[in-house]
Amino acid sequence: MTRSPMDPIDAFAELGRIKLGETGLDDVLQHVAELAQRVLPVPVEVSVTLIRGETGQTAAFTGDLAFDLDERQYAQGSGPCLDAATGGGVLSVPDLSTEDRWPDWVERGRSIGVGSSVSIGMPVREAVVGALNLYARTPHAFDDDTVTVLETFAAYAAVALANARLSDSTISLARQVHEATASRAFIAQARETGASYFPSGRPY
Repeated sequence: MTRSPMDPIDAFAELGRIKLGETGLDDVLQHVAELAQRVLPVPVEVSVTLIRGETGQTAAFTGDLAFDLDERQYAQGSGPCLDAATGGGVLSVPDLSTEDRWPDWVERGRSIGVGSSVSIGMPVREAVVGALNLYARTPHAFDDDTVTVLETFAAYAAVALANARLSDSTISLARQVHEATASRAFIAQARETGASYFPSGRPY
């Protein structure tokens, strides 16, 4: 079944109005997923996978179907979204009825009526840490033009993720500077009071 999709240009303009420094990462990724869902002419469910350490998690999703298929991959330790997240690039499953990779995940997808999927890796500072995933009930739902549009959404999600990591690093650095400054003040105070805090008579 087809429907009137949102113009990708309008979707990208809406993404561009998000103030990354003022919006939480989860909210940004959820917005990316919802807009990616709206630009396609066929019904799809969308999710965003993030890899932290060796653990995958779904940071945003538009429906239970996407969440279910993501979780099945995490439980098995294999699947297209994990491979796209860890390997980069585009990983397409044009038709689940003929797919023989990831047997457990494919069986689950078929059982709930998924016909095709595509996952697009999100590289951040030369390290692929996530993927944008789309699931459709019809086979061959994602042609080359569609994938090109979706790659822009994945790139935007990667920018948001990089921005969030930079913000976390800045906060961490500020905390370390504060702690170091407090430590120096403590040592200076100890010296002025006869180094009573240090049995050896020296701070170190």
